Amino acid sequence: MLFASGEPLDIEKTAKTLLIDKETIENCLAEMAEAYKSDEHGIELLNLAGKYQFATKEEFAPEIRAVLSMKKNTPLSSAAFEVLAVVAYNQPVTKAFIEQVRGVDCSGVISTLCQRNLIEEHGRLDLPGRPLLYCTTDNFLRCFEISSLDELPELPEKTITEAIDKTQDIEGQISLV
Repeated sequence: MLFASGEPLDIEKTAKTLLIDKETIENCLAEMAEAYKSDEHGIELLNLAGKYQFATKEEFAPEIRAVLSMKKNTPLSSAAFEVLAVVAYNQPVTKAFIEQVRGVDCSGVISTLCQRNLIEEHGRLDLPGRPLLYCTTDNFLRCFEISSLDELPELPEKTITEAIDKTQDIEGQISLV
C-alpha cells in the first residue's frame, strides 16, 4: 500500500481497511522506517503528521532529477518564507492576518505557496465577507522534513508577544466591521 500510494497513507484508514489495530500498524511502520535508514536503501519511510510515505533519500535527488528530466525547484523567496512562517505558527490564518503581520500585500506569495502545495485553503472564517483561512499541508511537512508542526523551533519570546499584540489589534478591527 505504501509503495502503490502516491500520497501519504493515513494510518487510521489503513487500520480500518485491514481490520488491524492502529498501534500494530504504527509499530510495523516504525520498524520499517528504522530498517530503511541503512545505507543499503535508496528510499526512506517518512512520517508526516501520522501519515506515512516512501520517499527517495535526499542524496539521490540529483540523479533522479536527471533521469526523469525534472527541473530543480526554484528556491522560495524571503517573502514566501515569511508568509510560510506566519501560516505555520499561527494557522489557520486569513490573508488579512498575514498582511497585517508582514505589513505588505501577500496575494502573489499566497498564490505561489498554494501552487507549490505548501499551504492550502482550510475553510472560511465566520465573519462578514467570510475570508478564507490558510493552513500548511502534508507537503510542507515533507519539504521541511518534519513529522508534525510540534517540531517547529520555538519562537523568541519577543516575537510571540508582538504577534499576540498584532492578533489582538486585528481581532479588534474585525469585530468593529
